[in-house]
Amino acid sequence: MISDSQLYSLALFLGGASVLLIVLYHYLEINAENTDDLSEERKADAVPVKAAGKVKS
Repeated sequence: MISDSQLYSLALFLGGASVLLIVLYHYLEINAENTDDLSEERKADAVPVKAAGKVKS
């Protein structure tokens, strides 16, 4: 049977490992080079169009 101290150590290790993996994933995702060519439709969605002087409230 696993003791409380072993369970505590396992939980700390797995929690720390998951945090490190999440940080690594975000670092790699942010620094990844984007090589996808966007279609014209997707380019229109990606760039916001300025309103013609009217502001919706």
